[in-house]
Amino acid sequence: MLTKSQRYGTPVPPDDPDQEYMTAQETAYVLRCSLTWLRLLLKDHPDLCGRNGSSGRGKIVTNREQLTTIHEIRSGGDPRKGRTLPRQRRPTRKPQPN
Repeated sequence: MLTKSQRYGTPVPPDDPDQEYMTAQETAYVLRCSLTWLRLLLKDHPDLCGRNGSSGRGKIVTNREQLTTIHEIRSGGDPRKGRTLPRQRRPTRKPQPN
């Protein structure tokens, strides 16, 4: 059974993918990105999300227009080179001799 923090950090499928407003978990699921990446992006671009709750600390909510903008940022790639960023590969570990 997942704890509350584990559920909150996991992308979940929305009830209806065409709904007007989505939570951060649903947005991450639709965009196929990690929730951490999405939260860091929204921290840098606070105009791309709204807050549902009191004193600005409620749930992160995005609408369709914001979802489209986030998708464009994600698929835009590296603006300095005009192409998508290559995936960072970790070097393989060589087996240690016994």
